[in-house]
Amino acid sequence: MKTYTIVLHGGAVTMDPAKMTPDLEAAIRAGLQEALQAGWEILHRGGSALDAVEAAVRSLEDNEHFNAGRGSSLNKQGEVEMDASIMDGRTLKAGAVNSVKYVKNPISLARTVMEKCQHVYISAEGAVEFALQHGLTMEAVHYFETEKAREEWLEIIQDEEKQPQEHDTVGAVALDQDGNLAVATSTGGIEGQLKGRVGDSPIIGGGSYAANEACAVSCTGDGEVIMRGALAHEVYALVKYRGLSAPEACREAVQLRDEDLKGDKGFIAIDKDGNVAIESNTNIMRCAYRVGEAEPFVAVWREEIK
Repeated sequence: MKTYTIVLHGGAVTMDPAKMTPDLEAAIRAGLQEALQAGWEILHRGGSALDAVEAAVRSLEDNEHFNAGRGSSLNKQGEVEMDASIMDGRTLKAGAVNSVKYVKNPISLARTVMEKCQHVYISAEGAVEFALQHGLTMEAVHYFETEKAREEWLEIIQDEEKQPQEHDTVGAVALDQDGNLAVATSTGGIEGQLKGRVGDSPIIGGGSYAANEACAVSCTGDGEVIMRGALAHEVYALVKYRGLSAPEACREAVQLRDEDLKGDKGFIAIDKDGNVAIESNTNIMRCAYRVGEAEPFVAVWREEIK
C-alpha cells in the first residue's frame, strides 16, 4: 500500500500582481481547498486515483473563479467552448473532448468517452450528442458565462491588438493506495480565441499524461507552446527513460528549448514513488496538494510553493 497523494492546479499565468485583489485571492484559495478536499476524501477512503482526479476537477469546473466549466473564457464570437481529458495510468485508457457547449462538467464527459466510447477523442456537436445519450447534466449558455469573462471578451473585441493575458486551465493528478496514477485536465480556453481553437488540455501527451510505470502530469499555461513541446509526454519520458523524479523532470521540461517554446508553462505531477512536483515559469501558480493525512498545502503565488 502506497501513501495516497493528490495535487491540483487552477492555472499558471504571468500577470500584474495588482490584479489579484485580496477578495479574489481568498476566493481562489477557498476553491482550491474545496477541490483538494473532494479528491482527497476519495483517496482517504481507499478510492481510485481516477475517481479522485475527476472529483477534484469537477469541483473546479463548478467554481466561477476558474477557467473551466462555469467561468470559461469566451471565444471571438462570445461563445463558450470547453476542452477536457482524463487518463488512467493503470490501463493507459483515456478520453478527451473539445469545443464542447452545454455540458456542465466536461471532465465527466471525457471520462464517459473513455469508458463507453469506441474512440478516445470526440469533439463539438458530436461530443454534446454523446453527452445527451449518456444522461450527463446539461446547462443553458448563461450558466457558463460570468461577468468577468464577458468583460475580458469585450476588451478583446474592442481592441484587436490586445493580447489575451491569461491561459488558465485546471487539472489534477493522483496516486491512490493501490499505487495507481491518474490525471484529469479541463479548460475554457483563452479569451477571444478563434472558434474551434483547441489547446493542449485535451491532447493526450500534450497537456495530460499518466502511466503507472512513470508518472501522472497535467500542464497549464500557453496551450500552443505546450502542444508544440508535447510537454506532458516530455515529463513522462524524462521520468521513464532518464530515471528522473517528477520534480526533476518538471524543472527540465519547463526550460525545454526555451528559445523556441517561449510562453507561460506550468506543471503538476506525481511519480510512481509519490514524489510531488509543482513547477512553472509564471508568477502565479494556483495549486494545492495533500500527501496522506498530512496537512493540506494551498498556494496562489509561485514564491509560496515548497
